[in-house]
Amino acid sequence: MISVNDLKTGLTIEVDGNIYRVIEFQHVKPGKGAAFVRTKLKNLRNGSTAEKTFRGGEKVAKAQIDNKKMQYLYESGGSYVFMDMDTYEQLELPHEQIAEELNYLLENSECHIMMYGTETIGINLPNTVELEVKETEPGIKGDTSSGGSKPAVMETDLVVQVPFFINAGDRLIINTSDGSYVSRA
Repeated sequence: MISVNDLKTGLTIEVDGNIYRVIEFQHVKPGKGAAFVRTKLKNLRNGSTAEKTFRGGEKVAKAQIDNKKMQYLYESGGSYVFMDMDTYEQLELPHEQIAEELNYLLENSECHIMMYGTETIGINLPNTVELEVKETEPGIKGDTSSGGSKPAVMETDLVVQVPFFINAGDRLIINTSDGSYVSRA
């Protein structure tokens, strides 16, 4: 058990039988009344987000999440197959559970699967990934990096807003938290 005063972004907690990751938190000390903590939580089982307010000093259970290094192999009838890098065991995850993360995964890429005991919670993505531009409008000579943006379709079918000088075939670094362009690779 940990105090809500010790909550930090990225921490996993168990509340009302559900497992949540803290996305945002704010300690509030009003002039009148007791202090409290406002949080924005992501349910790791179904991907929904919720806002929850805790009284100051309230205790919550910390959820022990283990990260298992696995390799994404292929898609098979709406499920996605991953292989444990050490034991070669295979694990299938349904599309609904990892739909958002699939925008950043390529076949044969390594990732970390989040496990809560024996239950598979989802995929823990790195902060950034390197993807190739599949299609975009061609750049025009004279366009600068600060002159605006255009849509580009990446090799995973993710659409990212990129500067005008980016062309099809370029490799880019993409932020996995919000799907934004970071830089050329």
